[in-house]
Amino acid sequence: MKYILTIILFVLLRLGAWAEPPTLPGRLVLKLKPAAAPAAVAAALRALGATELTQKFPQATAPNSEVPGSVDLRRIYQVRVPAGATLAKARALLLGTEAVEYVEPLYVREPLYQPNDLYADSVSGLQYYLKRINAYRAWDFTKGDTTVVIGLTDTGMRPSHTDLVRKIKYNYADPINGVDDDLDGYVDNFRGWDVANGNNDPATNADGAYHGSLVAGVMAGQADNGIGVAGVAFNCKFLPVQVFPGTSTGSFSGYEAIVYAADHGCRVINMSWGGAGGYSRFEQDVCTYAAVNKDAVLVAASGNTHGDLRFYPASYDHVLAVSGTDENDAKWEFATYGYRIDLSAPATNIWSVKGDRADTDYRASSGTSLAAPQVAGAAALVRGRFPQLRAEQVMAQLRQSADTAVYSLPANAAYRGKLGTGRLNVGRAVAALSYREARVVTSTLAPARPAGYAPGERVQLAIMVRNLLQPLTGLTVTVTSLSPYLTVQQGSFAVGNLNALAQSTNADQPFQLTVASAVPPNASATLRYRLTAAGGYQTDQYLDIRLNPDFAQLDAGDLVASLSSRGSLGYDGGYDQGGLGVSYRTVGPLLSEGGLLLATSPTRVSDRLRAAPGTLRESFYTESPIRRVLPGPRADQEAYSTFRDSLPTAAAPRSVGVRVRQRGLAWAAPAARRNFIVLEYSLKNITADTLKPLYAGLFTDWDLPGETGRNLARYDSVRHLGYSYDPLAPRLYAGVQVLGRGPVGIYSIDNNAATGTPIFFGDGFSPTEKYLALSGGFGRAHRAAGAEPAGADVSQVLSTLVPRLAPGDSATVAFAVLAAPTLAELQAAAAAATAAYVPSQPLATTAAAAGTWQAYPNPSTGLVQIVLPVGFGVATAQVLNALGQEVARQALGAAGGELRLPTLAVGVYTLRISGAGGTLVRRLVRE
Repeated sequence: MKYILTIILFVLLRLGAWAEPPTLPGRLVLKLKPAAAPAAVAAALRALGATELTQKFPQATAPNSEVPGSVDLRRIYQVRVPAGATLAKARALLLGTEAVEYVEPLYVREPLYQPNDLYADSVSGLQYYLKRINAYRAWDFTKGDTTVVIGLTDTGMRPSHTDLVRKIKYNYADPINGVDDDLDGYVDNFRGWDVANGNNDPATNADGAYHGSLVAGVMAGQADNGIGVAGVAFNCKFLPVQVFPGTSTGSFSGYEAIVYAADHGCRVINMSWGGAGGYSRFEQDVCTYAAVNKDAVLVAASGNTHGDLRFYPASYDHVLAVSGTDENDAKWEFATYGYRIDLSAPATNIWSVKGDRADTDYRASSGTSLAAPQVAGAAALVRGRFPQLRAEQVMAQLRQSADTAVYSLPANAAYRGKLGTGRLNVGRAVAALSYREARVVTSTLAPARPAGYAPGERVQLAIMVRNLLQPLTGLTVTVTSLSPYLTVQQGSFAVGNLNALAQSTNADQPFQLTVASAVPPNASATLRYRLTAAGGYQTDQYLDIRLNPDFAQLDAGDLVASLSSRGSLGYDGGYDQGGLGVSYRTVGPLLSEGGLLLATSPTRVSDRLRAAPGTLRESFYTESPIRRVLPGPRADQEAYSTFRDSLPTAAAPRSVGVRVRQRGLAWAAPAARRNFIVLEYSLKNITADTLKPLYAGLFTDWDLPGETGRNLARYDSVRHLGYSYDPLAPRLYAGVQVLGRGPVGIYSIDNNAATGTPIFFGDGFSPTEKYLALSGGFGRAHRAAGAEPAGADVSQVLSTLVPRLAPGDSATVAFAVLAAPTLAELQAAAAAATAAYVPSQPLATTAAAAGTWQAYPNPSTGLVQIVLPVGFGVATAQVLNALGQEVARQALGAAGGELRLPTLAVGVYTLRISGAGGTLVRRLVRE
């Protein structure tokens, strides 16, 4: 393979084509809440079709109550799920048990060195970097200690190489004899462990990879043996832990390797691998465990992206992120940069052990993979010389001793503050404990909004500051916004004097921030913490805050839902993205997937829902991002956005050709309105053809609390309400209602139905199946799914239709999404939604009601003549105020009649005519 994947990754980076990192197929990781037993999620696992649940780290030590921030890895489990199981479904099922903290995919990260560097075969300069980082001066103070072990989490390496064989930390308590002599759960782990393949041979990969040997040589290659290279850590040992399989049967296991290294005594752990994006709470938990619980210094390469981005694990808390410089201390051309970088080290033309096919071969390579082990080696020297320092203090010593002169170079002018505190200087790091560093160790925003803050919102920021090194006098923390979208009203915290490891908080008087009124969607604002103290001490840290997320949270009532700019309900597409889900009185998530469906035929379908297994159909794109209004003109909360699909062509006829103006409405009072949210869609035909008919519906895959795979899908024809519940333990009912008097279709689906059923989710959800769900529910055949009492994993499509939509014309369809503890309360909520909803323009009606009708004069002084279409039938006229309340009602004849409104106050009202022919709506002005 020869790192083909790495080369492809590099090419994508150069093109700016970053995507979410790949994941291990069919595997998820979850963390149980404290005191929750694995049996608590058994039903959800059965519903998901999971075949195994294994404890991820059974040997992990318990968190120490005396060490703030330590984590419990014993509550983390790995699950194997069927290939067709979506992450959204797994998340809803497992989080719905209320016994699980998080559910995530397992990301696959990649090694980071550049094997095709232009100078890879050059021997000029050899180990120039040792002089550049002042290693020779460092060795005058200390050559390290053999008891300090560095964890090499990497590819396989060549353990017989002349410069490595005597530097491995051998486990003499467990010789190779087929017995787990030291009872640590690993048989014969004499010279490390291959976590990726589950064996005791962390040697060179089957494909000949030598990345691990290169990293080991830079970090701890044997010095003073008269040949080859000298590792920065000099006398310190390393423990090889293989994380890349090099086989078709193994799998990437970088984070499992971190735990192994931490549990086996590694004081420093190097990670010359990673990936952009894909933040994971599981991965952060692992890093916290190693750094806080086990007091290990974690060092990670920041990536070869030439981008200012988050790269993991380097960007996690408790990890030293290392960027790269060239031979002249300028930023290496491919190095990742940014405010999350801690320090830099030489990354180009690094001479080290090759270890590919011989025990005496060497080569030069480039990449942040080879900058990180220089820092790891330096950390080992600091730990040997100053054994009293904790891991966080070692990290501080390395940061503060770095050479800041790199920022005086013209080549680095554009990267000021984005190469960390400077370039590694090992000599200074081990010379003396004379440095000072205070650090903001926690930042707490209130209100807590993980997805981001809305335009105009006010935010409080409380911090905890800890002094890590020498005492500080007169410490002050000043917060400055580096973004025009976030301002600081109160941004100074006078900490005062702090001794080593003392800390202080401004929780009583937090910083005050305000988001600008106009912010682009999904923006990020950076805050700078500037820490200053007497004697000229100054250092900076940075905090990124998400602003204006591309979804709106409607949370006025008991039913809370995220609504995306593109018609998705709960989440906008991919795993745990673009939303916070749907919940009811803090119980949730209730919905694994939901959103708008439009269609005119089996080949002309538009949606943003599941397609083939593991994929998403993305027909809609945003024209105007969603925004929330508090209060709105019709409700306590309103959200608006506009999106559309593409125009269908002969070559690509798959789209409908509709522009959609979406509105979400939610109420805080009265109580009857707290159980529903109204979704209104104004559909405009942007094609040159008449759409006849145009079907519109909401797809909902409910996963209600309790036995989420034991739900029933049912239909209430009186209220036009499709709903789901657990028949044996009905804690909650949830559903969708069509508003208005147009025709209603309901198609209930058993998600796990066998092959051959009209809609079979096992091979995805095709456009043909989506059209069937929209159009095939207007009879009585598909009103229910799931049989009592067993139930099933169910979903529904509740639909209506616009009989005819001419080019340029618009029509409105509306739905209520509802939830309540009982069926009676759900039905009451449906009645309240019908009464509360006042359309912003005429609703879609049946063909009989689509003819011409009149209401005049308008504006009126109190007398209005109503003329109804021929054949409409007898009707009732209602007048509704701006709150949706009925203020007048009168019966009309088949042809219409005279509507008298003598006591109606001056203002704008909605006139609604309801009868056998449908519903007619028009704005009415009373002068």
